[in-house]
Amino acid sequence: MPKAKLQVGILFGGCSEEHPISIKSAQEIARNLDPDTYEPYFIGITRNGAWKLCEGPAADWESGAYRPAALSPDRGVRGLLVLDQGKYETIGLDVVVPVLHGKLGEDGAIQGLLELSGIPYVGCDVQSSALGMDKSLAYVVAASAGIATPNFWTVAAGEDIDADRLTYPVFVKPARSGSSFGVSKVANAEELPAALDVARRYDTKVLVEETVVGSEVGCAILGCGTDLTAGEVDRIALSHGFFRVHQEDEPETGSDNSTPIVPADIPAESRARVQETAKAVYRALGCSGLARVDLFLKDDGQVVLNEVNTFPGMTSYSRYPRMMAAAGVPLSEVIDRLVTGTLHRPLTPTEPADA
Repeated sequence: MPKAKLQVGILFGGCSEEHPISIKSAQEIARNLDPDTYEPYFIGITRNGAWKLCEGPAADWESGAYRPAALSPDRGVRGLLVLDQGKYETIGLDVVVPVLHGKLGEDGAIQGLLELSGIPYVGCDVQSSALGMDKSLAYVVAASAGIATPNFWTVAAGEDIDADRLTYPVFVKPARSGSSFGVSKVANAEELPAALDVARRYDTKVLVEETVVGSEVGCAILGCGTDLTAGEVDRIALSHGFFRVHQEDEPETGSDNSTPIVPADIPAESRARVQETAKAVYRALGCSGLARVDLFLKDDGQVVLNEVNTFPGMTSYSRYPRMMAAAGVPLSEVIDRLVTGTLHRPLTPTEPADA
């Protein structure tokens, strides 16, 4: 008999500002799924939070045929409840790939729901997702592990910050957002209030961060525990301004001010230091499965943490798959290794013993 295919739930869309990016990431993952190994079930989540079992992550997926669906909270079911002609059909899932970016996708929320449902899922767990999403918490944990971080201040809702205490320029950013949404570079004290207002459109908690002078580099990490694979390091070459991702109308055609160079045009010693620092950050935050660690490489060779993306973009123009491909690991193999690794690791929290 032929080997049974793995039933894989692909979650995409979501309620965050990164909804359209998630759809593009899911499209690329769908193109790289081995049809002889996987039987995919595509669950699109609308901006309003409705779950729909659909044919796939096409750009117009919401207007196509679909059935309302939800994860079963019963750990004995481990799958989807799909509404069909007034009755619920159960579809078992062997594993879920949450191709979701930003809030409710990378912050531990969907991971917690999957933990409750008892379904193995690809990527970081609840704790590491929450830490990676909150830049200030990631800095605190990384610093405690001896990793260099920028000087920063957090500004909660209703709070102000003494503009005269800062050394300009600074970056003002939402503490828990991605893809450069709400980020401003502030040259002087007069620009600070407006930048805080922009950041607060995306998060009530705002980060004010001193500028780190150096090259922006990144490293893709794949694996769990001590068995980690680092992709090729990339470097973001800027023509002007600061690096903004997914802000263009047609990002597939390229950025208006940046070009990723893969492999990075940096010395071999610096490349190794970036990869080892990325692995150290990954371990310190307790990441598993995958993450992209963004860093600064200073002129003196010091590597400083920028941020961690616990489910990085997987689009045709995204950095993570480019870095892994440059290291000889195509996206199809990344998917296989993620699924295999997920199915061989215990669920957390540990299953309770029978009474």
